[in-house]
Amino acid sequence: MTRPFKVLGIQQVAIGGTDKGRMKKLWVDMLGLEQTGTFQSERENVDEDILAMGRGAHKVEVDIMQPLDIDKKPAVHTTPLNHIGLWIDDLPKAVEWLTAQGVRFAPGGIRKGAAGYDITFLHPKSNDEFPIAGEGVLIELVQAPPEVIAALG
Repeated sequence: MTRPFKVLGIQQVAIGGTDKGRMKKLWVDMLGLEQTGTFQSERENVDEDILAMGRGAHKVEVDIMQPLDIDKKPAVHTTPLNHIGLWIDDLPKAVEWLTAQGVRFAPGGIRKGAAGYDITFLHPKSNDEFPIAGEGVLIELVQAPPEVIAALG
């Protein structure tokens, strides 16, 4: 099967919980990851710290997330491993091709993500119209910047 895009590597792992401080104690204080940013979105009901391990094209984000409102959706804390992000060399081509193959995407389309890259999500559940999905896992596709494409492509 010929694809008009390549998956280059893991861009991020996102972990949800009810207490970002407790997650930070493990990931930053105990394991030594560096905090590189924060992100809050009422629309996505998330208060997120962006952590990093590795450097350059091999850097992987670990996003620790808690809900802004525990009673609202999306409930970023209800699945502790919230989602995995994959570097993609050509995100628009990937979305077009995958959609034509019957892959279901979550609402929202391609948009800027917390780290500033264009992103979109594969839905965790299939339906009759789109029979291919993440089989319970939310998968984020992330447009790789030129330096990552050069290093991993």
